[in-house]
Amino acid sequence: MKAARIHEYGDASVIRYEDVPRPAPGPGEVLTRVAASSFNPSEMALRSGLLRSILPLNLPYTLGWDVAGTVVEIGSDMHTLAVGDRVVGRLDGGGAAEYVAAPADTLVPAPVAIPLANAAAIPVAGLTAWQAVFEHARITPGQRVLVNGAGGGVGGFAVQLAKHAGAQVIATASPRSAAAVRQLGADQIVDYSASPVNDAVERPVDTVLNLAAINPSEAAALIPLVRPGGVIVSIATPIEPPTDASVSAMHMVARNDVNHLAALVKLVDAGTVRLDIDSSRPLADLAAVHRDAEAGHTRGKTILIP
Repeated sequence: MKAARIHEYGDASVIRYEDVPRPAPGPGEVLTRVAASSFNPSEMALRSGLLRSILPLNLPYTLGWDVAGTVVEIGSDMHTLAVGDRVVGRLDGGGAAEYVAAPADTLVPAPVAIPLANAAAIPVAGLTAWQAVFEHARITPGQRVLVNGAGGGVGGFAVQLAKHAGAQVIATASPRSAAAVRQLGADQIVDYSASPVNDAVERPVDTVLNLAAINPSEAAALIPLVRPGGVIVSIATPIEPPTDASVSAMHMVARNDVNHLAALVKLVDAGTVRLDIDSSRPLADLAAVHRDAEAGHTRGKTILIP
């Protein structure tokens, strides 16, 4: 089979689309024929070696944390899935291939209301947004929420989930992403390329969800936007809380949670959450996708078809 792998850390040129042996499912695993994986910006840091101290890899390593596909073979001691089941899940790599052997307990039934390949856009970005909105920020009806970096893959989910929680959503987005973010339900769009966010937010918000890799001065500028007692949740640049503790701030890393993923699938099937898929590209183009992302030429989610 074909797979997109790295044999060393480095720039996008280290990604090889190459022939590798097709895996066999072990105990408790299933072999899935991959309909699609998807690109996540965090994999650029993984590929370059920036995360090696916290996520060391056994090289060569097959990329792809998202997967949607069809079960074609089951391993021993596996009683929850069957051949022919359409599934979606977050993996610890391996999704950027034609087939992947994955633990059955990391997979859930795929949405039925959308094409199977599109479901690959859900796991990493959707779980990150879900946990930011519901676990860490604990957004409630009537709150004002600023989503900083709403044009990215996590941002599309965060805007919709915050609206689903009953919040008024202010979203920062570039002109390239503004229309899509508005269609996802944002009440106000702030063009951060035209003016500072602080100038556009007229009164304090209850919560800031920071999804953008910003510099320390931009991070510090978000703090005065939050009312006393409010919260900042960042998945990117860590933000230090003020010394008077009037605002709490935390940096989060999403975890794999199949219950959260199943809940997201239900919202997608109900039409409550829509997927902001900007493009569908061949998996063989993965190195080019990494280059485009590093140059700032991607938005929303990019799905990758083997």
